[in-house]
Amino acid sequence: MQDPELLRRLLRAKDRMDAASHEEWPVGRLAQVAGVSEAHFARSFKQAFGIPPHRYLLTRRVERAMAMLRETDLPITDIVWDTGWASLGTFGRTFRDITGQTPSAVRARAEKSMHDLGRVPVCIVKAAHRPDLTTAVSEKRRQATSGTNEPEQQEIP
Repeated sequence: MQDPELLRRLLRAKDRMDAASHEEWPVGRLAQVAGVSEAHFARSFKQAFGIPPHRYLLTRRVERAMAMLRETDLPITDIVWDTGWASLGTFGRTFRDITGQTPSAVRARAEKSMHDLGRVPVCIVKAAHRPDLTTAVSEKRRQATSGTNEPEQQEIP
């Protein structure tokens, strides 16, 4: 159980990331927002929300990119820059690793099913399309090269 004051500070930092996910959010900057040390922030954020701050930021950026792919006809490169990625290659690789699809495939699928989604509330559509980042991207790559789809189980002493 974490201190309610610390949780409030962590939520403040998380809200800042949500509001400006296109900006750079190194742990030092987030720790300043929360008013704690970098190490304490990183450890407490993961304990409170279940994922590290950087992975949370990647989730928000991919969510926003997916929404823009579905809802706009902007070129993919514009979406990359608008969502805060520094490189088209990094975006494409990370997007594919997280979602299992290319950005072009997501857009094509969205265009195909657009008429069906008109009756579903936007919040439900976004929740259904939220990327799964319970494992690190590098871990997903390692699983893909080893041919397993299940996360490796580690024994906790």
